Amino acid sequence: MLEFLCPVCNSPLALSDNTYKCKNNHCFDRSKKGYVNLLPAKGGKLHGDDKTMVKARTRFLDGGFYENFRDEVCRLSLKYAENNCKIIDCGCGECYYTSEIFKQLEKNGKNPEIMGIDISKDAISAGYKRCKGLNLAVGSVFHLPCNSEYFNLLVTLFAPFCREEYSRVLKKGGYLIMAIPLENHLWELKSEIYEKPYKNQVSDFEIEGFELVEKSEIKNKIQLTSNEQILDLFSMTPYYYKTSHNDREKLNALEKLSVQTEFMVLVYKKI
Repeated sequence: MLEFLCPVCNSPLALSDNTYKCKNNHCFDRSKKGYVNLLPAKGGKLHGDDKTMVKARTRFLDGGFYENFRDEVCRLSLKYAENNCKIIDCGCGECYYTSEIFKQLEKNGKNPEIMGIDISKDAISAGYKRCKGLNLAVGSVFHLPCNSEYFNLLVTLFAPFCREEYSRVLKKGGYLIMAIPLENHLWELKSEIYEKPYKNQVSDFEIEGFELVEKSEIKNKIQLTSNEQILDLFSMTPYYYKTSHNDREKLNALEKLSVQTEFMVLVYKKI
C-alpha cells in the first residue's frame, strides 16, 4: 500500500486496526468509507465540494458525457505508466477518472498503485465507492501528504495547480498529465447564463522544471435532454460559485441544450 505522511510532523504513517499512526503518536482514523482524513476541519468548517455538488457531478459523469475525454486520459496514462508504477491523482474528486485509469492499467498488466487526494471529504467518500483499489485521503494539493520523488506519474484534471509540490513528489523522469479547458468549452451554457460571456483564456503551456512531450485536443458536442442534466453540468463547474442567484435562475426553464466541450490534455516530463 502507498505510504501517507503525517500532516503534522511529516513522518510516515503506519496503518494498524484502521488507524494511521506516526512515530510521534499522531493518529488518524481510517473511515468506514475507505479513506483517511489528513485535512481535519478547522472550527467545524468543511472543505471543498459538498454532497449536493458531488452527487450532481456523479450523475453527469455517469451519463457518459465526458467519456471521450476520460478515454484519452486513460490512453495517455497507459502509454506513460511503467509496470508497478506509483501514481497520484491530485484533486481526484469522486474518482470518475482515477478509477478508470486504475482499471485500464490493471487490465493491461501494469499492476499500478494509485493514491487519490482531494480537499472534499464527500468527494473522496464517493471515490471509494467507485473503486476500492485506490488509496484515498482528504488533503490539499498544496501540501501533499507523501514523500518527495515518490511517484512515477501524476494526474491533475481541472484541479488547482501547485508546481512546487508536483515537482517535489514526482521522480526525475516522471510524467505529469494535466487537462485544461479550451476557448469554447461550455460556451452555450455560459451564453444562457451571462449577458456577456467570455471565452476561456488558454495559458502558456510552459512549466518550469518540466518538458512538454505530448498534447491532444478532445472536442465534442453533447446533447443535454433534461433540466436535471443542465443543472448538474452547471453545478460541477467553477461558475457555480461565482454566479448570482438571478443568473442561476435563467437555467431553470431550460429542458434541452446542445453544448460544446473542448479539452486539452498535456503530458509533461520532469527534467
